[in-house]
Amino acid sequence: MNEKQLIEGCLNGNRRSQEELYNLYSRKMMGLCMRYVSNRETAHDLLQDGFVKVFTSMHLYSNLGPFEAWMRMIFVNMAIEYIRKKDILRDTIDLENIQELTEEETAVSRLSAETIMEYVQQLPSGFRTIFNLYAIEGYSHKEIGNKLNISEGTSRSQYARARQWLQKRIEYV
Repeated sequence: MNEKQLIEGCLNGNRRSQEELYNLYSRKMMGLCMRYVSNRETAHDLLQDGFVKVFTSMHLYSNLGPFEAWMRMIFVNMAIEYIRKKDILRDTIDLENIQELTEEETAVSRLSAETIMEYVQQLPSGFRTIFNLYAIEGYSHKEIGNKLNISEGTSRSQYARARQWLQKRIEYV
């Protein structure tokens, strides 16, 4: 079945279509969940909850963009909601005037994407959340601030601190 047929089957409550859609996207969505939470069990719970949300909200998919992008948005929002509920960001520090790091050739260019993602996974929770939303998902600091109920400056400072944290770990590779 192609993606359109799977979506239609899911809309009709077809369990086989749901299973195929799950099998098609679960690995990618699990990777997304693991970027936001460090515990595999919690990521798996987010994965399951995310797919429940996808299946119950599928009628809202408008076919205007890629289905996977629509689904990713659901999973990112699930992760953000989890982080909000657990109050993971309460210890963030608002540093309005933090200096931006300069872009330069570093050890990063010698690392595989998998190794880099392992380092991202090791980031402290607040740093990891901001880093994922900004560097990977492409949200602006203003959008991140609105989503997480923090200031734009806090988002910027947490991102800069995440980059510094990663840079220190990668320098020793």
